[in-house]
Amino acid sequence: MSTRKSLFFSFLDRYASLLISVASSMVIARLLTPAEIGVFSVTMVLLMFVATVRDMGAGQYLLQEKELTTERIRAVWAVQLGLGVGLACIVLLASHPVALFYNEPRMRDIMLVVALNYAINPFGSLTYAWLMREMQFESVALMRFSAGLSGALASIWLAWQGYGPISLAIGSLTSTVVNALIAVYFRPKSFPWLPGVREIRRVLVFGSKLTASSIVGVLSGSAPELLLGKLQGLAAAGLYSRSSGLVQMFHRLFVDAVGAVCMPWFARQSREQGSFVDPFLKATAYVTAFGWSFCLAVICLAHPIVRVLYGDQWDQSVDLARLLAVATAFGVPAALCGTALLSSGGVTIIARVTVFSAIQSIAFVALGASQGLAAMGLALIAASAVSAVLWLRATARHIGMPLSGLLNTLRQSAQVALLAVIGPALALWIYGPYPAVFVMPLILGGAGGLAGFLLGIVIFKHPLQVEITTILSKIRQPSI
Repeated sequence: MSTRKSLFFSFLDRYASLLISVASSMVIARLLTPAEIGVFSVTMVLLMFVATVRDMGAGQYLLQEKELTTERIRAVWAVQLGLGVGLACIVLLASHPVALFYNEPRMRDIMLVVALNYAINPFGSLTYAWLMREMQFESVALMRFSAGLSGALASIWLAWQGYGPISLAIGSLTSTVVNALIAVYFRPKSFPWLPGVREIRRVLVFGSKLTASSIVGVLSGSAPELLLGKLQGLAAAGLYSRSSGLVQMFHRLFVDAVGAVCMPWFARQSREQGSFVDPFLKATAYVTAFGWSFCLAVICLAHPIVRVLYGDQWDQSVDLARLLAVATAFGVPAALCGTALLSSGGVTIIARVTVFSAIQSIAFVALGASQGLAAMGLALIAASAVSAVLWLRATARHIGMPLSGLLNTLRQSAQVALLAVIGPALALWIYGPYPAVFVMPLILGGAGGLAGFLLGIVIFKHPLQVEITTILSKIRQPSI
């Protein structure tokens, strides 16, 4: 499959999944209280540490392995299956102590459901990694859409029936079961069902460094909710979760879709041509143009966006969402650095940068969490800026990327974003930061932002212009 076609299906997958996620979040936010969502959020953040070792990087190993033999597939399957069952047992044992620590018995029930989730997950993860390796994004899209829809419907129905935060856990389990069933259908007939250990050392050597980096990264990313939940209460953690979810929508809108294609794309370029600097700069141009435009729009329109998505009970998350949008803007240029390093075998570099980035980030977050939500937002801005510099510097050195090329790419995207923000800024100026109405600010800001974004792409000859021109030319072609 061509890179452009892969991007199309990847975006289709992400946007369909995002539509389901946004729609379900809008309903769930009105059925559950901030404290109830905080219970689930903190529980899942704790379990993210377990999720990082879910397959010890076995899926990524399968994706990038040049010579994929039957024994190596058996080894990947053995790692994934063994860890799935083992981690399920660990979660079961940890459920009671965690509930006691937070003095919240509902966390124990959520962890029991998630434990079953981990045991079932391996039946989908092996096929998913193979489909990504082969760039079969049509099948990936079907798997993810079906799983997402079924999980969302289950969560909404249970929350409607008054089951509280465990509704979200059961929805996640439903999603995993559906994903596994579809994966079994797509699983290649040549793939063995019997695990093997002959090549397991090869898989674990690759995955151990990657997993260590993931654990450190999760520790850094989870620190805000964990510390807020303990120092400021679960309601504060719930507010942070909603603010973060709004800002992280950019990653779900764009970075995840581009990154899913970039991993096999970069790996192929590295194998065939020895360098992927140009593809990396092009992908970074795409991400920064969208990312900075999105973040500036959130800063201007956070209040009406929160009102529409979550309702007025989440108004306290508005100012934090604006601060998190600033933090995200600083991190956008480095969004694909990890993918680039992994695609070129820079696992050791990933580990080193992750550790340095996590140390400074946790230090900032700990200071901010002790002072409240606003201080947390400011702390994350500082941490994001430092992390971006660390990742970009390491990536530039590893892949031989010239600083001038990166700066030119960022300059073009910044120019586009400045035109894109005119509409949202005009809405902010007319209606204020906390408007009593929310439909007109969103219409003015959204339409003006889109017009400015497209105009900026054309005026400044941004690399996205080529993609838009290609799409328009295909639309205009007469059908035969």
